Amino acid sequence: NAPYEGGLINLPATLIVLALTALLVIGIKESARVTSVIVTFKLSVVLFFIVVGAFSVDPANWSPFLPNGFAGVGAAAAIIFFAYIGFDAISTTAEEARNPQRDVPIGILASLAICTLLYVAVSAVLTGIVPYSKIHVKAPVAEALNAVGYRWGSALVATGALAGITSVLIVMLLGQIRVFYAMSRDGLLSPWLSAVHPRYGTPHHATLVTGFTVAILAGFVPIGVAAELTNIGTLFAFTLVCLAVLVLRRIRPELNRPFRAPLVPAVPILGMLACLGIMSFLPAITWIGFVSWMLFGLVLYSVYGIRHSRQASRHQA
Repeated sequence: NAPYEGGLINLPATLIVLALTALLVIGIKESARVTSVIVTFKLSVVLFFIVVGAFSVDPANWSPFLPNGFAGVGAAAAIIFFAYIGFDAISTTAEEARNPQRDVPIGILASLAICTLLYVAVSAVLTGIVPYSKIHVKAPVAEALNAVGYRWGSALVATGALAGITSVLIVMLLGQIRVFYAMSRDGLLSPWLSAVHPRYGTPHHATLVTGFTVAILAGFVPIGVAAELTNIGTLFAFTLVCLAVLVLRRIRPELNRPFRAPLVPAVPILGMLACLGIMSFLPAITWIGFVSWMLFGLVLYSVYGIRHSRQASRHQA
């Protein structure tokens, strides 16, 4: 068990992250094959639960539909947003895409649509089987199947949940690795991080740094704390992206824009409001951690990044 559960370290989580790090060092194609197998199994388990559980749904369990009002929806969205993180990692692999202008937008929108549809379906079936107040927090889907007599199905769902976490880890690790790699190539971070493996052609230094850091955090930091910090950081990054769309169109109208953003400025403004709104529901301790990391990043940028960044030098010139 992890320290916060009375143990020394969450060893399974640490070992899984290290194994996935080794896989990512070998190459993106190999990682993609493993991810495809895992995602196929995971989706099969999700569809199994939806189909089997639908026959045990009691619509009376959906009343009241919003027991805690919209404030409850907002508070839940601030936490459950963690389940949506990963679609943005598609953009970090644009260099590997054959036609990024077409493939990246399709990949992002399709993944969001599919995930949303499946999440809504699973939530509807889950709360239809078990009243929301009686849902088992640690294993809701597996225990819901237990409640309707599918004990063998609950074991299958538990295995699918583990597989799902593994596939998410691969995507999130890959996304962070590519971010470090891009920052290193620009000069914001040490050039050492952009070194490419002579055999595998992967940024192995960035991969190892990311993997070992995440492994340590997975072993010692509570999942709830990690999820909330990840959420607030990602939401803030999305806010900056929306803001950048508005600012760059005004100050740099001459830039080549191979990707199109529809309904500007409405979509970026709505995006910023949505992100900031969800962030407002996160607890104060999460904001303290977020501000601390922001200050650390600003100090690092002021001391090292701004002096070595190629983009900063180009703009100053």
